[in-house]
Amino acid sequence: MNRPESAWLRRPRPQRHPAVRLLCLPHAGGSTALYRSWKDLLPPEVEPVLVCPPGREDRMDEPLPKELPELVAGLARAVEPLLDRPWAVFGHSMGATVAHELVLRLLRGRHRAPEHLFVSAREAPQHHHGGTVHLLDDDALAAELIRLGGTSPELLAMAEVRGLVLPAVRGDYRLIETYAADPQGPVPCPMTALVGEADTELTAEEAAGWEKWTTGPFQLLTFPGGHFYLSDRPRVVVDAVRRRLLIPA
Repeated sequence: MNRPESAWLRRPRPQRHPAVRLLCLPHAGGSTALYRSWKDLLPPEVEPVLVCPPGREDRMDEPLPKELPELVAGLARAVEPLLDRPWAVFGHSMGATVAHELVLRLLRGRHRAPEHLFVSAREAPQHHHGGTVHLLDDDALAAELIRLGGTSPELLAMAEVRGLVLPAVRGDYRLIETYAADPQGPVPCPMTALVGEADTELTAEEAAGWEKWTTGPFQLLTFPGGHFYLSDRPRVVVDAVRRRLLIPA
């Protein structure tokens, strides 16, 4: 039987003693594909650890969590063995909310604080939007994914692909849209919010609101592009992450 971390986590470049492990959390319905190029862009001192939630890749047959705290609890158990080294978290869209709640849960368990928390393309909790996307029919849900970008329209036109992709997308949207948005305190580490300048899903003010949720330094970075700005310019984004982890070029 696999250990929990072997199901949740992908380590394309495993290291026993990295300077820092960087957990990378995907968007709603997303997979590790969002970050696969990062292993060749991050410096050797940083070990990328890609998070694969239930309902996708080789976890397709696993039940989806019923609420966001259940997802966070499962992920926390998986990452605990890797916290013997300095660590940081990068979460995109829904993944930013999961990353924040993950850090808070691990801190309550008396684990070491992360070196940095990166929250990408997500409004701060006090600006949480909620929504009803998870209630849309398959055609409307596919159209929403196409509108946001990051998913090939050609793939979503294929019934077999929809059958594989949409259940996880719908399940994740249900988690984030019904999320209570009541985190229990700020994090004691630096935080960087990242946003695409043409992202229609949040405003710069909503992204800047993350400053309330850290007792450390805060910075807001804006990049060209929309909701999936990081897919358009992965090298630029990874370089910004590297600099904030204080890893020399």
